[in-house]
Amino acid sequence: MSYHFSPARRTIRILSSLTSALLLCQPLIAFQSPLSDTAVREAYFLGQRHDEAVTSFFAKYSKSLPVPRSGPYIAVVRFLTPFAQMVSQSGSFIGNYSAQRAEQDHDPKSETVVIAVDIYFTETYGPFLVGGSQSGSTTSLVPRSSDFWRDFDFTVGSDSRLLSPRNISGRALYNCSDAGCTLSGATVTLTFAPELFVDWATIDVVPPEGDAVSINFELNAFR
Repeated sequence: MSYHFSPARRTIRILSSLTSALLLCQPLIAFQSPLSDTAVREAYFLGQRHDEAVTSFFAKYSKSLPVPRSGPYIAVVRFLTPFAQMVSQSGSFIGNYSAQRAEQDHDPKSETVVIAVDIYFTETYGPFLVGGSQSGSTTSLVPRSSDFWRDFDFTVGSDSRLLSPRNISGRALYNCSDAGCTLSGATVTLTFAPELFVDWATIDVVPPEGDAVSINFELNAFR
């Protein structure tokens, strides 16, 4: 038995086959990006709750590490998808901020993935460095620079591919009291294009002293 297709049906079959082939060749993002209007509204309402539901949501987007025996304390690594960032943004607003305003403010073309790393000083890697006098006979304590985080190496990969960040920046953290403020660490933020990530993300942090750390995130569980 043989089958005969009209030119129109044959064209449709060819286009369908080409579309399927293209989809198979393109990596699929594990989480949603760009966000739909419905997703933006869901993120807005979740962020507005300010309760345990929000805490539970963010729990899987961050991983805490144990305090090292020596060197700086690489304490927390967070992987924030566009949806998670929208939840955080909604929760930071107090007062007159509506779901409609959130939809209007959202720009799908500007969506990013943000990876944030919290680093703290320890007894072996503190806020001061030991310096010497000009004569070399005495030593003194020199405050560590607030951009000390530049001495760390950050590597991000997804499914065996190394990724290049759009931007990397650091924000100094301080402990403050009536006597003043002392540098306590920094939060380092790396920004990426969402389409670079597929199923897994691996973040490696190599400090100038102490042991390196490696964190894996399974992205299929993320929004």
